[in-house]
Amino acid sequence: MGRDGGRLTSARRSKKKSPRPARPAFARVDTAPVGAGYTKGSSHMAAKALSFDVGDYVVYPKHGVGRVIELQKQEIAGMQLELYVLRFEKEKMTLRVPTNKAESVGMRKLSSDKTLKEALDTLKGKPKVKRTMWSRRAQEYEAKINSGDLVSIAEVVRDLFRADDQPEQSYSERQIFEAAASRLARELAAMEEVDEPAALEKILEILRKAAAIHNKDKVPA
Repeated sequence: MGRDGGRLTSARRSKKKSPRPARPAFARVDTAPVGAGYTKGSSHMAAKALSFDVGDYVVYPKHGVGRVIELQKQEIAGMQLELYVLRFEKEKMTLRVPTNKAESVGMRKLSSDKTLKEALDTLKGKPKVKRTMWSRRAQEYEAKINSGDLVSIAEVVRDLFRADDQPEQSYSERQIFEAAASRLARELAAMEEVDEPAALEKILEILRKAAAIHNKDKVPA
């Protein structure tokens, strides 16, 4: 009786273990990053996740322009992950991004020619400075820079630029301006295949000309 009862209990325990959903869960994690392109129903994610090739310039919102230098496969916690290895030369930094997370973190290709033109045209506009506390404006500027949106970054550059005949920027204004200008210049440089100093000079020249026009308009007739 005791032996049979032990066998029955063991059998019940076995039945409880057998239908555990470990296999489907593992399959989702395993196939989404690495084999999503071959899994029915996930072709949209695959098209997004696997849209960058080695050698491509990419924009990572918090770090700006980098380059895909390698595709790696790693096993982490028993799951196979495919990773983009990004190199940011200016910061001497390497970043690994799971391919299935690239879209959600905002990683993108270089802007289109249309977006670049819009960003450069934005530089020509009249600066817009809100009459709010600097701490709040600084947060807004930093949020625009970290958004990775080229036109938003151009707005920060435009609004914080000071021509030679204008009052100097404060230290914190200068820091944010330089961060935004560098971010804009790096993407412009990658798109036009020039170095960053040349791209930055182009940006500054646009800003100087725009400032001269706007200052001229202020002078009473």
